[in-house]
Amino acid sequence: MVAATGNADTTVGHGELTKEVERALTAHGRALLTGPAGAGKTEVAGAVAAAAAARHETVLRLAPEAADQWIPEASAAALLASVPCSALDRLSGPQRTAIALLRREADAPRAGRDHVALRLAVVEVLRTLAARTPVLLVLDNAQWLDAESTDLLRFALRLTPPRVRVLVAECVQGGAPVGGPLCGPGTPAIRVPPLGADEVAELLARHGLPARLAGRIHQASGGNPRLALALGHSLAEAAEARDASAHHADPLPLSGQAREVARRLLAEAPAPARRTLLLAALAARPTTALLRRAGRPDAEAELAEAERASLVTVGEDGAVAFTAGALPMALAADAGWPERAAGHSALAAAVDDPVQAVRHRALAVDTPDEWLAAEITEAAAVCRRRGQRALAAELGLLAAERTPTGRPGDELARLVAAAEDAGWAGRADLARRATRAVLARDASPADRVRARLAVIDAAGQALAALDETFAYAMDDAAADPALQAAVQLRIATKYNLSDGDPVRSRDAAAEAGRLAALGGDQVAEAMALTVRARMGRILGDPDAEDILAEALALPAPEVPLGMRNAPQYLAVRHALFDDRVDDARRRLLVLLPAVRRTGSAEDVFEVLRSLTEVELRRGRCTSASAHARRGLELTIEAGLSPGPAWYASAMAEAMGGSFARAAAYARRGIQASEEERDQVFLSRSLYALGLTELATGEAARAVATLRRVAELEEAQQVVDPSILRWHGELAEALVAADAPDEAAELLGSVRTVALRLGRTAVVAALDRARGLCLSAHGDADAAVDLLGATAQRFAALELPLERGRTLLALARVERRRRRRAPARAALRAAAEVFTAAGAKPWAELAAESPEAAPAPGGGAAVALAALTDAETRLALLVAEGASNQEAAAKLFVSVKTVEARLTRIYQKLDVRSRAQLATALRTP
Repeated sequence: MVAATGNADTTVGHGELTKEVERALTAHGRALLTGPAGAGKTEVAGAVAAAAAARHETVLRLAPEAADQWIPEASAAALLASVPCSALDRLSGPQRTAIALLRREADAPRAGRDHVALRLAVVEVLRTLAARTPVLLVLDNAQWLDAESTDLLRFALRLTPPRVRVLVAECVQGGAPVGGPLCGPGTPAIRVPPLGADEVAELLARHGLPARLAGRIHQASGGNPRLALALGHSLAEAAEARDASAHHADPLPLSGQAREVARRLLAEAPAPARRTLLLAALAARPTTALLRRAGRPDAEAELAEAERASLVTVGEDGAVAFTAGALPMALAADAGWPERAAGHSALAAAVDDPVQAVRHRALAVDTPDEWLAAEITEAAAVCRRRGQRALAAELGLLAAERTPTGRPGDELARLVAAAEDAGWAGRADLARRATRAVLARDASPADRVRARLAVIDAAGQALAALDETFAYAMDDAAADPALQAAVQLRIATKYNLSDGDPVRSRDAAAEAGRLAALGGDQVAEAMALTVRARMGRILGDPDAEDILAEALALPAPEVPLGMRNAPQYLAVRHALFDDRVDDARRRLLVLLPAVRRTGSAEDVFEVLRSLTEVELRRGRCTSASAHARRGLELTIEAGLSPGPAWYASAMAEAMGGSFARAAAYARRGIQASEEERDQVFLSRSLYALGLTELATGEAARAVATLRRVAELEEAQQVVDPSILRWHGELAEALVAADAPDEAAELLGSVRTVALRLGRTAVVAALDRARGLCLSAHGDADAAVDLLGATAQRFAALELPLERGRTLLALARVERRRRRRAPARAALRAAAEVFTAAGAKPWAELAAESPEAAPAPGGGAAVALAALTDAETRLALLVAEGASNQEAAAKLFVSVKTVEARLTRIYQKLDVRSRAQLATALRTP
């Protein structure tokens, strides 16, 4: 028997649930907390108990263990042992004797105890405690209460006063809850829900585990906190054992605690159901019909039991999905070889897809067989044509394993093909496995290069740790210019992505182009020209468009390997940068089915990311959110680097969803990009966070965040302001943070470059910030004229979200010069634009006052009208009694800045003290 202490580290995302439990206890005096093992019930119960203790209530906690359920009255003895002795003073002699005996001899025979006296004693103890302070009785792990303690507590709780509240937490999956009868009829039952992906990311971060693993661990754990942590630790330990960082595509090792948690969850299903679940775990796409054909005639009934135990969900079409990806892993790992082989044999005869039939036949044997190996190889070729590259890689490895030892050439060819398929699919685990096998054999330099390039291609954004792989690949490719060109192309990508050096990237691409021409590889030559054009655009090279046109003129397959290096795709990006959004969208819709045919998950994601950005620029927030959601799902499913997907999700949320979710996605993108040393998407995620902070009035934070973007862009030598448009946002944040002179200086320098390069929409965004600068410098008339003209320019460019933001800025300026009617008109126009675009958070902003806080009427309104936004926020905080230190912390600025700003406020309002300032702001 132990006390329920809980683990605060795993209490993530349960704040609202804790409040719901508190409300239930207040309304009913009883609450039942249920959920599977590891869901976080103990943590929620602990949080409720801590809150009660903070209110000086008496808290009694009981947490039986599994063994306690077989010891009569063990739990009752443990509960009474925690009662203060002073509460026993009012008991009668027989009652004290009964309690003493129970405390001293919990495992003694019950025949010698006065059970009536014991029951009455427990009631009297609870009444005595409740007479002093309210009592909260927390019964954790109620499923392990022994029967006698359950009867005793049920009797006592029926007779306790209302000041005794009861929270029962128990693990309930398929069976009936214990706590319901214990607490009485009508007790609210609250189920602890699984954590969301954001909450899993927070949980991993608290435990020092890489945030980029959050998507896969969320999928594998089903949101179960205990399983998520166990999986995260297992993955980190496996990475440490091989002296490498945990990769986002690594298979999740199911060992130690993770395996035990999964086993406990699976134990809730009866044995026949678990046999059916094993077949479902071995199948690629399990359905009830398939399981029946595979020899489980009662599949529906058995799956219904598993569904009640929260292990699977069964769709209307009979599709079976496990609630946590670790569950089928545990089922397969715990089954013996004969059981797995029999399952695969049964499935081979039951599936209707020839490829899956071959796969199951291959997994049902463990001996070499050339005929079977040839069948598997042909099935892999079919998958390749279907675009199922990950499955092709798995089959290629299977074919190599089934190849007889006397055919080393066939085995090697199958391994190299498997590596390349894994590279296309972004499956770093399969690419490494196949490549290790290739390098362990007598492979030619060309085969070694192909295998190593597959590892590089599968690494996604995490290229910084592959220097040795690049070096060995270049050494093996020394005698073949075409192979050297292929390696140089990947090096050019690394220079830009990981090193943030577009100049070296451009030079490496030029060398790749030269080598490709020597080797007669026009596809590689086109890709090298594409990289040069991309770097040229970044560097502001006026020849970039001509270089791209040269790449497009070369004969090339429909979608060359690596969408980022395809000239067709770069033409889309340039159209987006130039705000030719309809053209970009048309091109992307042509590319989307083409990249799906290639089977490259990363290529499909690239198109979805660009579609997200295009739709946002077009003011189609709902469509943008759908593309971002599909991109995130694909990223998790395929094990791609998550940074780009979180950036796209952050932008979609910032425009069409929720500023809070946008900030969460952006922070996860920042952390993932930092972990993978991805400089490009680090800048983008920081930009998304800065935009969100600016929109929510956190001007000082926005300045700090966007300055980091500026530093990164400067380090990356980015010249063209149309690629990542942070300049106007930083200028707006500087104005809001009371630094209009710095904002004006930034705008002047960037505007010169934007005009020289002909970036019309960028100039318009800069002019929006310039209008706010003019207002801050006291030239409100010029500001209104400029903002009105800028809104019209955005309308002409068909960029509705930019127009809406400009109208918001116009309303703010009009409000500051106390022109209420024009301010309301601008707000209404902005709200209409945002509503039509589906930009929910911006529409909500337009429905509010454009000031940081509602301006009081009369004299206070006049006073606030004389202040800048930053000064207004500080004045209101000081008027409410905040010290300089407190105001500095809330505004995310230094105390020195607060002091200087407060001096200006005093001068503008002609006051001399904090008390006079508060009076001025209260004046009607």
